[in-house]
Amino acid sequence: MQALITGGAGFIGSHLADALIARGDGVVCVDDLSLGTDKNIRHLGSNPRFRFEELDANNIERMSQILAKERIETVFHLAANSDILKGSKTPTIDLERTFNTTFSTLEAMRQAGTKNIVFASSSTVYGERPGKLAEDSGPLLPTSLYGAAKLASEAYISAYCENFGMKAWINRFPNVVGDRSTHGVIFDFLNKLERNRQELEILGNGEQCKPYLYVKDLVDGLLFTFDNASEKINVYNLAPEDGIRVRRIAEILVEELGLPNVKFRFTGGDRGWVGDVPRFEYDLTKVHCLGWKAQRSSEEAIRHAVKMLIKERAAKPYGSG
Repeated sequence: MQALITGGAGFIGSHLADALIARGDGVVCVDDLSLGTDKNIRHLGSNPRFRFEELDANNIERMSQILAKERIETVFHLAANSDILKGSKTPTIDLERTFNTTFSTLEAMRQAGTKNIVFASSSTVYGERPGKLAEDSGPLLPTSLYGAAKLASEAYISAYCENFGMKAWINRFPNVVGDRSTHGVIFDFLNKLERNRQELEILGNGEQCKPYLYVKDLVDGLLFTFDNASEKINVYNLAPEDGIRVRRIAEILVEELGLPNVKFRFTGGDRGWVGDVPRFEYDLTKVHCLGWKAQRSSEEAIRHAVKMLIKERAAKPYGSG
C-alpha cells in the first residue's frame, strides 16, 4: 500500500509511520513541523519506502499533486491541534488546524482520485454524557472547540464518502500516551516537577477519571480496523476497558521519579478547565466483536509512558529548570 500521513512527524503520526514501514508499506509523511518534529522521523530518512514533505495540509493544490504523483491509496489524516486547552484560549486554532485540515485533505483527495481515508477522531465528539459511550450514542454535543471541530470533520468525511465514492475509517481515541508526546497530563506534570520537585499542582480535584491508551496500542487498533472493517463508513471507539484517575497518574509519576515527599496541590472543581469532560467510559463492544483489544490497561499505559518520558529526559535532572 502507498499511504500518506498528515501530521506524520507528530507524536502519533511518527509511530504510525514506523508501523506502516515495518509491515512493508510505502509512506509519504506530510507535516508543517508546527507541532511535529523531524527528530521523530529522522530514523526513517534512509528508507527507500519513506518520504517526508514539509507542507501545511491546508495547501490543497500541493497535497493533490503529491497524492496523484505518489499514487496514494490511503490517507491517514492525523493533522490537528492536539492541545485542547490551547484551543479553548484561541478559538481559531481548531477551525484552522483541526477542521480546515480535514476539509483540505478531503478536497485534495477528491481532486487526485484517492478513495480511502483513516481519520483520527476523538472521545471529545460525545461531549459530557451519562453512561457508556457507544459509537451510536447521541445526540453528540461537544463541550470543547476541539471536539466540535472533530465532529464537524466526521460530518464532512461522511458527506464526501457519499458524494465522491470514498471510504472512511473513523477512530475515536481517548487520551493517548507514550514516548514522543509533547502535551498531556504526564507531560504537564513532568514540566511542573522540573520547576519544583516539592509540590505538584493538579488541575481540578484529581478525581477526573478517563481511559488512557498507549500509543503503540492505538496504532495497532488503527491498522486493525482498517484491515478488518469494510463498510463505506467505519466508526470505532479505541481504548482499554478501564480508566484511571488523575490523582493516580500523579502518584505513579512521583513513584517512578523517586520523589516520595511531593505535596499535591489541587486547584479545585470537578474538571481541569472549561470544556474538559471530567469522566467518561467507552462501550467497546463493537471493536471487541471485530477482534481487537488494547494490550495495556490505562494504568499500565500510564506507567509505561512515564518510564519512557523520564528516559527521554534523563540528561536533565529534575528541579534544575
